[in-house]
Amino acid sequence: MKTQLNLLCCLLSLCLRGSAIHSAETIESDICVYGGTSGGVAAAVQTARLGRTAVIVESGRHPGGLSSGGLGATDIGNKSAIGGISREFYARVAKHYANDRAWTFETRDDYFQHRRGSQTAASDAKALQTMWTFEPRVAEDIFFRMINEAKKPIYFDQRLASVKKQNARIVEIAMESGKVFRAKMFIDASYEGDLMARAGVSYTVGREANAQYGETLNGIRAETPKHQFIVPVDPYLRPGDPNSGLLPFIQRGDGGVPGDGDRRVQTYNYRLCFTTHAQNRKPIEPPPNYDPARYELLARYLEAL
Repeated sequence: MKTQLNLLCCLLSLCLRGSAIHSAETIESDICVYGGTSGGVAAAVQTARLGRTAVIVESGRHPGGLSSGGLGATDIGNKSAIGGISREFYARVAKHYANDRAWTFETRDDYFQHRRGSQTAASDAKALQTMWTFEPRVAEDIFFRMINEAKKPIYFDQRLASVKKQNARIVEIAMESGKVFRAKMFIDASYEGDLMARAGVSYTVGREANAQYGETLNGIRAETPKHQFIVPVDPYLRPGDPNSGLLPFIQRGDGGVPGDGDRRVQTYNYRLCFTTHAQNRKPIEPPPNYDPARYELLARYLEAL
């Protein structure tokens, strides 16, 4: 009986060790890119072109960051300043939409003429070379293609747990999933800089004051050329009644001294795609714990326009 018990304990120990080994899978590469954003994908692609190995470690489930997450209209001023792999992406977007089958609810000519002010898609040579607006699903497909062409793996649902360093160099990172990534170089391509922060890299949050670096457009800005309310909006819970209190997200006071610094960051939000075509819609259902008061300011602004 004792021998059987010892054998059972040994087998159980082996099973547990096997489970631990599996959960602590180690992946090695020349470069580990933390963050599957558009910049992260570009870094991995360029690594492949230089003949090195790379992996992408992404906390979410989609490659491409904002570009595939809803921001289908690129915020761009000087388009000629965009080059390299970034421009390759926009060239692939243009190639996709050069196919008539890519247009479901309007034609290419109609889009360029009425939505972008171009004469026609056929006569707009630059638009045929690059395109700066797109459907997020198209962007995601392009990013997947670029990753697959580079033959670089991407690991989804990987949240950072710890960082191991030798002197000032990161040598490996461990995920909550148990996976461990070792590399000669690590690139933090995430939006929040989790890897840099966990590695002890100094950072700042918020807006520095103009005086800190001798700037003129930093810190608090009372007015900007754009992004201001263009019509008055009542800020009180009960319109016209200051005693009722302020709507959510409205602060008391004058907003601070222009040029001063603070610890605030821009608000996080979701980019949603809306359509006027009923057959292309999905119902918008209120999420759990939905509070209409959080959106009252927006509703009043739209009503006042």
